[in-house]
Amino acid sequence: MPHHDLLIIGAGSGNTIIGPEHDHLDIAIAEPAEFGGTCMNRGCIPSKMLIYAADLALNAENARELGVNSSLSNVDWTGIQERIFGRIDPIAEAGLQYRKSLENVTVYRDKANFLSDKTLGISGNEVTADQIVISAGANPVVPEFKGLSDTPFHTSDSIMRITSLPKRLVIIGGGFIAIEMAHIFGAFGSEVIIILRGEEFLSEADCSIRERITEIYSDRFTVYFSEEIEHVSYNEEFVIELKKGGTLAADQLLIATGRAPNTEFLDPQKGGIECDNDGYVLTDEYLRTSSEGVWALGDVTNPLQLKHTANAEARVVAHNLLNSDNLIKIDRSVIPKAVFGNPQIATVGFTEDELLQKNIPYSKSIRSYSDTAFGWAMEDEQGFVKLLTDPSSQLLLGAHIIGYQASILIQQLVTAMSVSITVEELAKNQLYIHPALTEVVEQALLGFEE
Repeated sequence: MPHHDLLIIGAGSGNTIIGPEHDHLDIAIAEPAEFGGTCMNRGCIPSKMLIYAADLALNAENARELGVNSSLSNVDWTGIQERIFGRIDPIAEAGLQYRKSLENVTVYRDKANFLSDKTLGISGNEVTADQIVISAGANPVVPEFKGLSDTPFHTSDSIMRITSLPKRLVIIGGGFIAIEMAHIFGAFGSEVIIILRGEEFLSEADCSIRERITEIYSDRFTVYFSEEIEHVSYNEEFVIELKKGGTLAADQLLIATGRAPNTEFLDPQKGGIECDNDGYVLTDEYLRTSSEGVWALGDVTNPLQLKHTANAEARVVAHNLLNSDNLIKIDRSVIPKAVFGNPQIATVGFTEDELLQKNIPYSKSIRSYSDTAFGWAMEDEQGFVKLLTDPSSQLLLGAHIIGYQASILIQQLVTAMSVSITVEELAKNQLYIHPALTEVVEQALLGFEE
């Protein structure tokens, strides 16, 4: 029976745990898919590389509003894919080969599941370890629509590698994946139809953000709200029957109805590992599970499913594995996130809805991109910055931005929340470049004086 000092399940952020300080350990990694995990191969990175190209395509179409008579004549989908995956795929393969080359690392190219305490089944063999790290990630949720399983539908795992652009794409879902993929394929010339169960996009976003992105995407795409699927079939094209009546046809169908932790195949309960009702592995602030010597991090533990959170957790676990007398905690008090549709959305902290639900006193300031000179340059009438503060301390409780480069503009607000800078200090104790877009943040900060 193979035995290891450390066994890591998953080679996404879990793979980053191993450093020179672990050279004295006999380490194993169990990973059936590509090294680099979802982010590298099927998520953050390829989608953002596609989105950058999509932004350029959309800019060409919209430039006429600024007096530039340009248009989108053609999209080399194959060329775009070759640029993206020609960079990504070799990196994933190199990561695998590097780990296999290390004398103290064994790579198992299969899934792992718990058989008992610190005992795993891998490729039909029993494997034990003194310490185990669960970093198995998450997978797309596929609803049980009638007929769906008999069709060649796509999820975020596969849609970016389709061989040609669809003439018509139907997307089921209204979260961040739906937002980003609608932008990509819409900008490249596909007709995009989106079907939502609810009445707005991004149901967990701040109310002002939900309202604005719903308005923008309803204008840009065909959207069916408060709708459910009756039946899906495929015969050279998809046919989607709606419960309220009506039928949609499409040559590609994307299911974007959320993601779930990869715990179903893990059998964590057999290893004494507790999960919540949704299947996420429960950990304490040191990222220890309910089973001594078993740690967990990343998407398998957290419904936020953010790569930067998983990387931070990996750093904590890497330290704690070797320092049982000096454990460090994971800090999840300030977690920013972004959606890279067009326009971008970025958020950190409480939403206004959450503050109201929790009866937390707050003040609010909103400034539009159109209130700034750079906003005038872009003729941007949609973007805004919304800040929420504690009226007594003047510390930020939340920040929400929709518009050009929102993911960059949010960062100084993340810093302010992380180190407890008041809105007055952030507004007045530094100079803001004029006429840069950062002035919209400055004006939102100064709005609390009014």
